[in-house]
Amino acid sequence: MLIVQKFGGSSLASLERLRRAAGICLEAVRRGHRLVVVVSAAGDSTDELLELARQIDPQPPARELDALMATGEQRSAALMAIMLSSLGAEAQSFSGWQAGIYTSALHGQARIGLVSPQRLTEALEEGRIAVVAGFQGLSPQGDITTLGRGGSDTSAVALAAALGAGRCEIYTDVAGIYTADPRLVTGAKLLKEIDFRDMLLLAQAGSQVLHPDSVRLAMASGMELRLLSSFERGPGSVVRFLEEERRPAYAGVTRDAERSVVTAVGRAAGRRTLAELADLLEKAGVAVLDRSAEEGCVSCKVAPEQLLPALELVHSALIG
Repeated sequence: MLIVQKFGGSSLASLERLRRAAGICLEAVRRGHRLVVVVSAAGDSTDELLELARQIDPQPPARELDALMATGEQRSAALMAIMLSSLGAEAQSFSGWQAGIYTSALHGQARIGLVSPQRLTEALEEGRIAVVAGFQGLSPQGDITTLGRGGSDTSAVALAAALGAGRCEIYTDVAGIYTADPRLVTGAKLLKEIDFRDMLLLAQAGSQVLHPDSVRLAMASGMELRLLSSFERGPGSVVRFLEEERRPAYAGVTRDAERSVVTAVGRAAGRRTLAELADLLEKAGVAVLDRSAEEGCVSCKVAPEQLLPALELVHSALIG
């Protein structure tokens, strides 16, 4: 079976972590799978490149910024291929455009329009592991483009769909998808599975587990996603279409720190939920500055200093 594995920046932040990620790749190969590996820029290197550019020009040209930002993933891809080779595997690195990822011309927020992974197919047929720099592609004008923060998820799903992969695995620094960020919320629960619709709403509302575009692509192609930890063994979480009765009333709670908004997602979320949450927050001394409801999703805007207490309160009330 062909598997696409994606490793985030925290999974590649040191040579030790890179070696650990390579070991996960080799386990899949030893089980007889063909493998495409998609990598993000290691650690905080994307932020460092952005800061370097802004030291020169506070508003650098978008085209040149994309050319710069794409180098972080290219570095990761080459290092991963070198690491795999040092461990006895045949591996070859590819930039996004070498992998056949073609995008719109919107620098910094490009959208994938076409994937033509001929070179990856050739590498796989020759028994090599294909290691692809995520987050990037090529515009109709022949320029390097980037897909926005978290865009390596989108690269992985797009390649998995184009190659007809049997599975797409996303490796991060957490054990899977939780009902809330476990680093912020006491009692956040690991989900064995979550419906595409709920995952998309959470991603759009500020959850950084998956890029919204990656979820949309997976929904369109029916490609199940498995979220796993790079650092500990476990079943992870599966993102797939669920029958309505298997969807929980409330799948999760997240926050958008920039907008100071708490959002709850699930099949039962609606105007009644919104009214109950607003009342709960007000009684706890958290002023609700604005509110909104749509199918499966309710949001409350609060003061920035009350955002984390509000997140904890909403999670406790809806999920426990």
